[in-house]
Amino acid sequence: MKLSGYCSGLLLLANVGLQAAVKPELIEQSLSLRDNWMHLTRDLMLEPQWAAQGHSFHYKLSVEGGFMFFKDSVEAASPEAAFDHQRISAALSQATGHTYSALQLPFDSFSYSENEQQIRFFYNGERWQCQTDGRLCEALARNTRPKAFGVVRDLRVDAYNPERKSPDGRYTVQVVEHNLIITDASGKLYFHTRDGKAEHFYDPESVQWAPDSSALLVMKVIPGEARLVNRVLAAPDDQLEPKTLTQLYPKPGDAVDIDQPVLVQLDTAQAHVIDNQLFSQPYMLDSVRWQPDSSGFVFRYTERGHQLVRIIAVNAKTAKANALLTERTETFINQWGAFFQPLQGTGEGFIWLSERDGWAHLYLYAADGTLKNQITKGDWRVRRVVHIDEANKQLWFAASGINAGQDPYFEHYYRINFDGSGLTALTSADAQHQVSFSADMQYYIDLYSRVNLPNVAELRRSSDGKLVRKLAQADISRLSKAGFKSPEPFVAKGRDGKTDIWGLIVTPRNYDAKKRYPVIENIYAGPHDSFVPKSFWPFGFHSGGDKVIGMQALADLGFIVVQIDGMGTANRSKAFHDVAWQNLADSGFPDRILWHKAAAKRFRWYDISNGVGIYGASAGGQSTVAALLFHPEIYRVGVAFAGCYDNRMDKISWNEQWMGYPVGEQYAASSVTEHAALLQGQLLIINGEQDSNVDPASTMQLVNALIKADKDFDLLVVPGGEHSVGRSSGPIRYVQRRQFDFFLRHLQKQPTPDWNRLNMKTLPR
Repeated sequence: MKLSGYCSGLLLLANVGLQAAVKPELIEQSLSLRDNWMHLTRDLMLEPQWAAQGHSFHYKLSVEGGFMFFKDSVEAASPEAAFDHQRISAALSQATGHTYSALQLPFDSFSYSENEQQIRFFYNGERWQCQTDGRLCEALARNTRPKAFGVVRDLRVDAYNPERKSPDGRYTVQVVEHNLIITDASGKLYFHTRDGKAEHFYDPESVQWAPDSSALLVMKVIPGEARLVNRVLAAPDDQLEPKTLTQLYPKPGDAVDIDQPVLVQLDTAQAHVIDNQLFSQPYMLDSVRWQPDSSGFVFRYTERGHQLVRIIAVNAKTAKANALLTERTETFINQWGAFFQPLQGTGEGFIWLSERDGWAHLYLYAADGTLKNQITKGDWRVRRVVHIDEANKQLWFAASGINAGQDPYFEHYYRINFDGSGLTALTSADAQHQVSFSADMQYYIDLYSRVNLPNVAELRRSSDGKLVRKLAQADISRLSKAGFKSPEPFVAKGRDGKTDIWGLIVTPRNYDAKKRYPVIENIYAGPHDSFVPKSFWPFGFHSGGDKVIGMQALADLGFIVVQIDGMGTANRSKAFHDVAWQNLADSGFPDRILWHKAAAKRFRWYDISNGVGIYGASAGGQSTVAALLFHPEIYRVGVAFAGCYDNRMDKISWNEQWMGYPVGEQYAASSVTEHAALLQGQLLIINGEQDSNVDPASTMQLVNALIKADKDFDLLVVPGGEHSVGRSSGPIRYVQRRQFDFFLRHLQKQPTPDWNRLNMKTLPR
């Protein structure tokens, strides 16, 4: 009997070996899908932006051959080219060494400067400026000292340290040899500190004069730990020998910069170190600003661990600190969604965002810290504050979850009075909205869409929401003719049996409802946001990430590809979000697994009988490995990109926010490196050698743990590759092809082509 079973197994293996390999043309079509589809829309608007003054605006629009930028105005209603695209493309190509065509410029938005003689935009992580006559394009130099992940100054770089005049012009301040020096208008020394030194210096970039010139504020800094991560560039383009690159990279538990506010009173020429009893364990002091009447200054204090935040007010006469507000939580205060705004014009107090009632809402405080009233309220969340109108005591904001029957992630825009009355909706369509307002708030452009509703852009009047005119409506007829079809939203109950879990399903273009298809999940479960696409931008890369088109390319190889927002991700209730607290290994898997089972019960073609595949990058890479380790009964095949596989090895800012401080057992519990011996499924690890977001050593430590556990896996390290390898830079086609091959071989049990024997150039794309 045992022999018979053994022979049957050999026969099965032989049959698999005899299967014809997947046609390389099919894989090549998937690899080329984005390039073939990217420019098939017309009149699809992106990123409308208003001028700093007046009622003119500009935007990016899909046209024949690519995209163009247009400018228009409320009054003119006559779009024209925002600049000479040919000149800008030529100048940018010359400056960067990369060739860009006029209709495929590598940025989605820009701003005018110098009376529209220049444009400014972000390119390759830097701010650039081009003259519109095409004479010059250049990267703009930073004028501030870098601060690694916002908490440790890079002391290898000189601080921006110009002479700073007082508003009345009577005094000038500058930092010299770590000390503060103030001179009068004649150049005579007026004030000089003598206690500054390299290990406890006055920071010139923190100097703020009081509006009436009576005092100034400066931070005296104890530097944090200068942890340097070294990476070897093994195959540089310009030489044979490797290079070493060094990055300031603070990790969880490292000492951060300690900023100590110092108040210098000009009338007495005295410096007062502010008593730090109320802010003695800082992760960060930020939002520092003077009161308009120079009576004092305020700042926000975030305590190490992200469980306590205070608004501190300092009296400019007495130098005494007072806590206007103290917010505590047993889990985390989400600094990624925080909002604090003093009411400068009226001196009436400040606006504060809190999740104290279980949802993100806005609160009005008096100047002395007394709570006046809750402004917004309900089982929905404020997503962002757009504008505060102090004169009319109104604020304008975006929120999600208000409209019953709609996707709870759809953002709509509203206006409300400070006292919580007069809530007025500015958007109504059942869709995701992106609204931009004119500088005077009289008009707004409402750009709305869904994954199955192409972009519509409307110009409206703010006073009553009346439509002025439709600016653009995307035409996807060519895209649809080429085979594009929208993904389908699907909703199932989460682990509590009550909460709706939202996701998307992408099917092959040649989908046959009578067939059964293996399922692959595209995962990202970072607590800082939600990730299932809500708007119509299926193409990825320009707006970041894989997006729908990457899922479609994979689905066309014979898979169902899905994306889900499980518990622990953002933009729902506080309880929904708190699932991630000190437990990133959870990744919402209890909800995701129930979602998969509900889909399999609903659709006969949704086949999870042989397990589910999974892939993701960064935190999604960590979740991919966690799926295979902790849920092998469901997840059997995974491709992990650029993962932070142990949160102790990753950047301080992201990880302490969700995993807490001090670093304790919870970090090891969520580490997939610590649990590598649990691997049962098939795993491909892909990493960029020069990842500056997640320390590449995190990948190699996982590899080391897998080897020690005697586990089989596949590893692809891309020389010179960054964090985005396989997504928006680097050898995209090669990395994606390796991912496609891996799923075909291990989830579909399909042989793949012998790529080394093929002439790739002859394959149809």
